[in-house]
Amino acid sequence: MGAWAARPLLIKRSFALAGHRTSVALEPEFWAVLSALAERRALSLAALVAEADAQRSPLQPLASCLRVLALQAEE
Repeated sequence: MGAWAARPLLIKRSFALAGHRTSVALEPEFWAVLSALAERRALSLAALVAEADAQRSPLQPLASCLRVLALQAEE
């Protein structure tokens, strides 16, 4: 199984967004990119997630939105 077996597939984090609590599960690599992006923008990770949540389409799941944001940050 190698290195993949020792690593968690998803890490779940909880946030308060628009007055309610929600949890998002992403791969560790996406959380790392999002944390670095938040730092570059002088934001907390929670503030970055809240910003993404406010700007996403209601039809787009938050986890998908955050993955796309992370991919765009790496371009």
